[in-house]
Amino acid sequence: MFWIHGGGLISGSSTPYNPQWLVKDGVIVVSINYRIGYLGFFAQTAIDAEGHEAGNYGLMDQQFALQWVQNNIAAFGGDPTHVTIFGQSAGGQSVYAQLASPTAAGMFSGAIAESGSYEEFQPYLQYIVPLPDGESNSAPYNSPSVPTGETIAAAVGCGDPATAACLRAVPPASLVALQPFPIFPFVDGVLLTNTIAGAFASGQFNQVPVISGTNVDEYRLFVAESFDLAGHPIQTSGEYTAAVDALFPAALAPYVLSVYAYSNYLDGGEALGYATTDGAFSCPARNADQLLSAYTPTYAYEFADENAPPAQADFGGLLTFPLGAYHTAELQFLFPSFDVFGFPSAYTTLSNQEMILSKTMRLYWTQFAKTGNPNVVGKPAWPAYNATSDLFQSLVPPSPVAISSFKYEHLCSVLWDVIP
Repeated sequence: MFWIHGGGLISGSSTPYNPQWLVKDGVIVVSINYRIGYLGFFAQTAIDAEGHEAGNYGLMDQQFALQWVQNNIAAFGGDPTHVTIFGQSAGGQSVYAQLASPTAAGMFSGAIAESGSYEEFQPYLQYIVPLPDGESNSAPYNSPSVPTGETIAAAVGCGDPATAACLRAVPPASLVALQPFPIFPFVDGVLLTNTIAGAFASGQFNQVPVISGTNVDEYRLFVAESFDLAGHPIQTSGEYTAAVDALFPAALAPYVLSVYAYSNYLDGGEALGYATTDGAFSCPARNADQLLSAYTPTYAYEFADENAPPAQADFGGLLTFPLGAYHTAELQFLFPSFDVFGFPSAYTTLSNQEMILSKTMRLYWTQFAKTGNPNVVGKPAWPAYNATSDLFQSLVPPSPVAISSFKYEHLCSVLWDVIP
């Protein structure tokens, strides 16, 4: 099993992920680091004109490591024909990208994407763009949240036109200081010849078995970090409207404010958590499942432990809403002592029922790596996903259960898949 860490493609490392539980279930785990930030994902005309693969340097690093596994894993007792890539958040996005990449063909036999659906799979999520659009401000693509190479070069004093020598002389810290969160790969024509969604829709991707999923309350983590824990919770209708306007495209914001009305929730933080979870993670993930399952065995899940540690009370009254099954919450069920908030382990200890779920999840993951199917004798059956049954495995403690209510619970069929 080949682990790709998350961090919005601007941060993170393999260090916090202790794979000992997975190894005890009979797999070999390889974890990697890769170039991140503008040192890993950067489209700029002078650099790109040098005649090498361009833009997706971090994804190239992942493929370099995958090739190392192909060449060397047998010496560690592994089988190069049975390699499962898995990752979370930007690591999950990277898994989707490697599925879509022609240059990754033959490097892996299975894929598990955890919470990686935030970058596309809906018309209003169009951040993975052609390399020229990422290079120049004159291109049709201009997103204030994802600066072009031209804008970045000007910001570090390399002018217009910038030179490769000037850019390489910029201190790395100067580039890091400019990075937004998150950043995205590019359709460079070699590593990615189509968007990820486009590749999946056409069937032109590496057709291996896939596990794909999200957490039921993904975006509450980001609401907590950006608002409550920053000292300004969303406690008025006006503050909620401003937050929605800042997060969603202008044409979409009125629909969000109508469907996720402030008055329907405990406060604006909870409302924003529901809206952004549904629109940025859950419904896009379901679209990815539908595209993938038309061509390859696909197993869809939703991590749904609403009491995953740490508890709301552990934040000293700073949170105005429960975190629920927040973004990254499932990682502590796969990797011992993983904690996104830096709490002492006493605050993040799993309950007895959660430990039962943890064991089941690890068996699902490792059985999938061994056979391409997560089902294990003695554990709840996990049906394969298809667009007709629309079944998701709800990972709830102590025993997962298959559900068919996902699209209704996340308002996919009410708003996100029917936006005019």
